[in-house]
Amino acid sequence: MGIDEKCGKPFTDKRDRIIVRTSVIGIMTNVLLAAFKAAVGLASHSIAVVLDAVNNLSDALSSVITIVGTKLSGKLPDKKHPLGYGRIEYLSAMIVAGIVLYAGITSLVESVKKMIRPETPEYGTISLVIIAVAVVVKIVLGKFVKAQGEKVNSGALVASGSDALFDAVLSFSVLLSAIVFLVFKVSLEAYVGAVISGFIIKAGLEMISETVNEILGQRPDRETTDRIKRLLAEEPEVRGAYDLILYNYGPDKNLASVHLELPDTMTVEEVDRLTRKLERRVYGETGVILVGVGVYSCNTGNNEAARILEDVRAKVLSHEWAVQVHGFHVDIPAKEMRLDVVMSFDIRPKEGVEILRKEIGQAYPDYAVLIIPDVDVSD
Repeated sequence: MGIDEKCGKPFTDKRDRIIVRTSVIGIMTNVLLAAFKAAVGLASHSIAVVLDAVNNLSDALSSVITIVGTKLSGKLPDKKHPLGYGRIEYLSAMIVAGIVLYAGITSLVESVKKMIRPETPEYGTISLVIIAVAVVVKIVLGKFVKAQGEKVNSGALVASGSDALFDAVLSFSVLLSAIVFLVFKVSLEAYVGAVISGFIIKAGLEMISETVNEILGQRPDRETTDRIKRLLAEEPEVRGAYDLILYNYGPDKNLASVHLELPDTMTVEEVDRLTRKLERRVYGETGVILVGVGVYSCNTGNNEAARILEDVRAKVLSHEWAVQVHGFHVDIPAKEMRLDVVMSFDIRPKEGVEILRKEIGQAYPDYAVLIIPDVDVSD
């Protein structure tokens, strides 16, 4: 299975087409809405309507960047980037977040200016109709874009769809402020603009936070890791699957490594046949590429080894910060034992190892004990 095939190129092409097509629809819609709202806002001297138009324009620009990011991320792997360019989507998302944040801050500044030097708006029937139509259009656009994003697992589209639905709420607030002015002659323009700006800034900061988390690396989805472990454990030779780590190289481009606990009687040829079978199955059923399979040797046919394992496990798990024991193997004639211990983030690994080595060493003074600390990544 070559790297292009592993990365699911046919699916990627279809995904990219959906993202681009949806983004183009978003661009056209937002540009039209921005033009109409800007005309209404300038004609009626309404800062709230103008800022709402600016918000639509920033949405259109965000869609343009989403298209560019999608195209660049779809480039084939090369010598310099053998795992592809998928992470470019995260960089484009960061740029979009920056644009949204800038638009929010600029809008807030303009709203404050209008609070200091207010202007009396002049609404007409056409203005109100255009704003009302914009609310409906944004609702329809938001639901469509969000549904397409969920269909192809595009965080950028899902975020754009949610943002469009929220824009509908903001546009509705502008419509209400206009109605309030016409009925009660009370101008809420600058204040509504400030509220809109606050929500835009909040959305920008949240987008930056989410993108930074993606770049830094987050705990993988529990449903995905549990499913992979179940697939691995279904093979009769596998006594346990541990240390599963997912490496993300862009949306739907996930690589993984894992340790399998196998009987100490298996030959290298049998292990090779098993791991290749598991790689194909995991990729076929989850789309995750299993690139690294480590092996723990599991004692078989030795009652004394089983007794020691249970005793050591009880000692380790008596500590609240000890999450799991695996990879245990004891060589009774050589007086050696080794084990991996998953530790929570409540204790420093070095400190935990020292505590456990001392306790196990006191119980088994003749044994050389090797303890490897593991991080609680997916368990």
